[in-house]
Amino acid sequence: MGIEFLAVLVAGAFAGGVVNGLAGFGTALFALGFWLQVLPAAQAVSIVVVMSVVSGLQGLWVVRGEIRSNPGRLARFLLPAVVGIPLGVMLLSLVSATMLKIVIAAFMLLYGGFFLARRSLPCFERSTPVLDSLIGFAGGVLGGAASLSGALPTMWCAMRPWPKGETRAVLQPFNVVVLGITALFFLLNGLYTPQTVLLMAIALPVTMIGAHLGLAIFHRLADDQFRFLLIFLMFTSGAILALREML
Repeated sequence: MGIEFLAVLVAGAFAGGVVNGLAGFGTALFALGFWLQVLPAAQAVSIVVVMSVVSGLQGLWVVRGEIRSNPGRLARFLLPAVVGIPLGVMLLSLVSATMLKIVIAAFMLLYGGFFLARRSLPCFERSTPVLDSLIGFAGGVLGGAASLSGALPTMWCAMRPWPKGETRAVLQPFNVVVLGITALFFLLNGLYTPQTVLLMAIALPVTMIGAHLGLAIFHRLADDQFRFLLIFLMFTSGAILALREML
């Protein structure tokens, strides 16, 4: 492992950890933007799911009260997601590294555009259990395929009139459970080779430091500041990744 390789590995681990600590999701969106430059798609995704789960455990403690106050809402998202995970794992073997990079860049740009337009979008105040379940299922598929389980649930939850803490009380445990199960599938499929475990051992401490920093920022941000930071991070990283692929 050269210096440049280690620098990319550490940068991705730190970026993913900060975003997970800050928003409760997004480890894959930011870490894979770095790691897919130096690692095969399957190996990069297998590492990032573990990083997502471990860094997400800190966030679970922060919103433990909100999780206990409405467990049924979380279940509507989470149970269908468990069904979708195996399908996503099967799709992973069919996705090339280039295609995965393009998908990740598109999600980053879509996220940014979504939050820019959020105030003009409808606000669903009534209960929507069927739509919640469908979103959860799609999140499970994306989690198994590319560790992107939080993408669609985040967009959907942002359209609900829930405070920041309640939104995170859905997204954080959703991602931890979905990606934890995904990691078990990867383990059974033999993706955690000695080299992959070594890379995880290097990335994990950096991810935890980043997640701790992200949590500290989360507590200090107002809602408007939080939204602006997400928009900036999504557009900047997505545009850079998309530009690299087009060039």
